Amino acid sequence: MSLIYKKIVLGFFFNTSLFLMLIIGIQNSTNKSKVNFLINETINLPISFIVGTSFISGTLAGTLISFINEKESN
Repeated sequence: MSLIYKKIVLGFFFNTSLFLMLIIGIQNSTNKSKVNFLINETINLPISFIVGTSFISGTLAGTLISFINEKESN
């Protein structure tokens, strides 16, 4: 297996484990807020969930961008 695919698999498992720990950790969270999009807004979500999912989506995007850059350079 090449190094590029190992990075993708490692990133997927890392982010999946972070997401599972996030779900377990926010069960007793009382601070809630809504996220306003351009058209709609979400239901009340715990702030830790909003911050955690934005971090996870950022690391996934970084992994994919790294994969695209390495694929184009080869």
